[in-house]
Amino acid sequence: MGREIERLAIEQGHSIRAIIQREDDENAFLEKLTNVDIAIEFSSPESAVANFLYCFKAGVPVVSGTTGWNAHLKEVINQCDTLDASFFYASNFSVGVNIFFELNRHLAQLMQGQADYSVSMEEIHHLQKKDAPSGTAITLATGILEHITQLQGWDNNVRLNHEETFSTLSNLLPIVSTRSEGVTGTHEITYRSTLDEITIRHQAHSRLAFAQGALLAATWMQGKKGVYTMQDLLKLK
Repeated sequence: MGREIERLAIEQGHSIRAIIQREDDENAFLEKLTNVDIAIEFSSPESAVANFLYCFKAGVPVVSGTTGWNAHLKEVINQCDTLDASFFYASNFSVGVNIFFELNRHLAQLMQGQADYSVSMEEIHHLQKKDAPSGTAITLATGILEHITQLQGWDNNVRLNHEETFSTLSNLLPIVSTRSEGVTGTHEITYRSTLDEITIRHQAHSRLAFAQGALLAATWMQGKKGVYTMQDLLKLK
């Protein structure tokens, strides 16, 4: 993603003033942020929170697409407020995916109380995808759990190239995380009954949509303070 964002940013007339390397310590990190307008952060769950705090400390707005760190969200928001910083985060920067999030929430509202239907989810990514379920799948699951009140949480099963079977408890939303070579990202939600089924699906064709969304967020964040998401940018709430 970093390389894709760099390529697209240069094409759009932006300049890349610094690239943070994995081996950079705090001093090197902060030095590289000198004269930077905004930082775009796609790293790993293990390093993301420290990266955010370095940017807050340097007074540099940060746009992050890293997933898997949300257990620390309250801490990050508190630090952002304390340091009067600027933070934009998203589990997925694709405009289409964020519209899909809203469609998913609305469908879950309609399906609440329809006891004949069970709901499940499958997300498919490339073999190098580190987290399972994906951050996008967790956001979709949250939208379902807000409205399907008989579900008490979600249960995840990872399978490689469709080789493993999946089972779950009836009060948990089943999420199958499939890892196959060369898949950019697909998310599918299905409501099944004995008579029919309803399916909504989003399929990403390339990473360009994610890079474009991150740059859109970075431009939109100029001059803003506080914490924002794609719902704010796209005026979906």
